[in-house]
Amino acid sequence: MLVPSRRRLRLEVWIVLGLSLGQSAVYSVVQLLDKMTRAPLAEGTSTLNRSQSTREYFDLTYQLLDIIFALVPVLLVLYFLTDQRFLTDQRQAGPGDAGNSRSAFQKLGFNFARPGKDLLQGIGLAALIGIPSLGLYAAGRALGITTAIIPSALDAYWWTVPVLILSAIRHAVLEEVIVVGYLLDRFGKFGWSTPLAIAASSVLRGSYHLYQGFGPFIGNAVMGVVFAWLYTRTRRVMPLVIAHALLDIVAFVGFSLFGKAVGLG
Repeated sequence: MLVPSRRRLRLEVWIVLGLSLGQSAVYSVVQLLDKMTRAPLAEGTSTLNRSQSTREYFDLTYQLLDIIFALVPVLLVLYFLTDQRFLTDQRQAGPGDAGNSRSAFQKLGFNFARPGKDLLQGIGLAALIGIPSLGLYAAGRALGITTAIIPSALDAYWWTVPVLILSAIRHAVLEEVIVVGYLLDRFGKFGWSTPLAIAASSVLRGSYHLYQGFGPFIGNAVMGVVFAWLYTRTRRVMPLVIAHALLDIVAFVGFSLFGKAVGLG
């Protein structure tokens, strides 16, 4: 089996990032500069889930299309990470013979091989990250380095909560599979040390949140260190996806249902 050269892998990484979170990071930096040159960051607002049409079912269509197409880079990454030998083994293996190679899902631990343990770890991680994040957001607002964040500005329809849940899952899968699982695999093949790989992954995670201000950049970078470090220990991305999804579901759905009631909307 031919092993891709480092040069080819670097090009692959640039393509993946250019189609996904690297592109988001570039836009985020530009948006931050735009906000900073308009008014103090404390007066800025960052809206995470916007309505895209005043017509209910067109808005639903746009929301679902955004979610679907945002996950295409994940499929690309899973394709890149799957051994070509695995595909051959699957075609040639007899009944009960899984071959000696692994799919991308097995490599990343992005499967349901241990649902109970993954769920418990995900819930624990969500609590570990979520509670300090609230304090960091409040501190960032007080220091004037964080914009006001509106997790959802969708109109109230029957599909609003399901779409917000799907959006949360989309963000979780996209970020954890690419920023942690895929990048740590590729950085390792570049010959990078584990601390350097974790640092690069974490800075990228923080950078595509810069449009929200410097507080979210710091908070997400710290979250990235914790998640990436745990991944190097477990080689399972599923607990990270669960934790991330839970954090976003609480933020998106909670704000949509209760934000206005507590004077946040």
